[in-house]
Amino acid sequence: MRNKDVAKQRLRMSNPWHLLATGFGSGLSPWVPGTMGSLASIPFWWLMTCLPLPLYYLLVLLGISVGIYLCHRTAKDMGVHDHGSIVWDEFIGMWITLMTIPAHNWQWVTAGFLVFRLLDMWKPWPIRWFDRNVPGGMGIMVDDIVAGVFAAAILYIAGHHWPL
Repeated sequence: MRNKDVAKQRLRMSNPWHLLATGFGSGLSPWVPGTMGSLASIPFWWLMTCLPLPLYYLLVLLGISVGIYLCHRTAKDMGVHDHGSIVWDEFIGMWITLMTIPAHNWQWVTAGFLVFRLLDMWKPWPIRWFDRNVPGGMGIMVDDIVAGVFAAAILYIAGHHWPL
């Protein structure tokens, strides 16, 4: 059995930290768990759009704060830093990305998903620097936060120059 498989066996979905860190189990997908986590974040984002904008921002900040701890705790429990099944960071990155879309339609949500996934997988500078140099739960979270901010900026600019 591979080390990654052993690490997954250490997860307990009855543990609320593990449940959240794996994106309610979406990160346990055997195929592209980060992408599955990003997809799983969209229904939660849609519900969050019903809230006043300041409350939305507050939930994202709370998600970041809690996420630093729960990602650190889950990685430690698994014995692997930033295991692929830990996708809470993708949830936060997507929620940041989708903050700036000009319309809540499937075209802009799809564009946000694609731009965020591209940046998260490719990890251009400075995203790659954060991914490689920041340890612990903050290290798991920060590259996706930065990717989300970059993706949000790209979508904001695109929305003001090339409306769908």
